[in-house]
Amino acid sequence: MPKNTVKILFCTQCNWLPRATWMAQEILHTFTNDLSELCLVPADGGRFEVWLNDKLIFSRHDEAGFIDIKFIKQRLRDDIEPERSLGHSDK
Repeated sequence: MPKNTVKILFCTQCNWLPRATWMAQEILHTFTNDLSELCLVPADGGRFEVWLNDKLIFSRHDEAGFIDIKFIKQRLRDDIEPERSLGHSDK
């Protein structure tokens, strides 16, 4: 059984639930067999973060905005299975 957990923290005050659910769908589609859990975690203060296990993969604050989902998938892949091709997301 996979042992990877993804957490998406999203600011409820900023109404980022739609973005978080879309991102969760994209991640689940790409990493279906690699995750044991993917959870959405309500937050505040403008937070939007993606965590893999205990490692911060993306922070909107640290990167001064949002990045394309393909870069988040690449970062997840680099920790889960570095040799895996992500097809068009690797271009």
